[in-house]
Amino acid sequence: MQANRLAVGVVGVGYLGRFHALIHARHPDVELIGVADTDLDTARKVAAEVGCEAFSDAADLVARVEAVSIVVPTTAHLAVARLCLDRGIHVLLEKPIAATVGQGREIVEAAERAGVILQIGHLERFNAGVMTLAGRIHSPRFIEAHRMSPFLARATDVDVISDLMIHDIDIVLSLIDSDIAHISAAGTAVLTKHVDIANARLEFDDGLVANLTASRVSREPVRKMRIFQDDAYLSCDFLKRSAEMYKRTGAVPLVDTHAGGGVAAPSAARPS
Repeated sequence: MQANRLAVGVVGVGYLGRFHALIHARHPDVELIGVADTDLDTARKVAAEVGCEAFSDAADLVARVEAVSIVVPTTAHLAVARLCLDRGIHVLLEKPIAATVGQGREIVEAAERAGVILQIGHLERFNAGVMTLAGRIHSPRFIEAHRMSPFLARATDVDVISDLMIHDIDIVLSLIDSDIAHISAAGTAVLTKHVDIANARLEFDDGLVANLTASRVSREPVRKMRIFQDDAYLSCDFLKRSAEMYKRTGAVPLVDTHAGGGVAAPSAARPS
């Protein structure tokens, strides 16, 4: 390993895990030691693409790294995260944190005991559009979000709330400085044994209402959020890489997509 470079591994290199491996491999401050997957052929294919070793046993990889991306099915998050955290390895864990609240707490407690960094992959919170909107929000009254995708077989071990809506829940909670007073929600299974389309209404102590809709049985992908406040409403389209503020005087672009400052939209390339 080269000096001053972080030794990193990726556990789980299916559709999303491959992206993690590619990004780590290109980072100048990272040395990608290897990738692990229960399907060794998959691990070998990705390893050949990024130039690292392939492992079928995550424990063998974890023994050689300082940090790891965990991109396994949600139902396996607890077991793999504990494997890493108990060994003092820093963890980037894909969302949702776990299949249950209890398992999520176990993961957080393990990280606290180990004194290491645990980061959940809520990447939309750091989206350029969200960060742009955040600086212009004051006393919002209503937030509306739609996050919809065509059906994909992956990530169907959890419901659409944990799979997709969790992004918008996280964004709203990161933008709003108020406690939730009431939640009402409805959803139904369509193509899996879990809820595939859902709507949630979050009411906050300060009067704000957030109405969130998520579906993984839609014809076309949609990633939009609108925020209404006293003097304006703000709109962000993650797929079109644009954000605007609307006032009585008209629309004001907040992100110059032509200058390369467009909204980061990883979900456009790889629905999440």
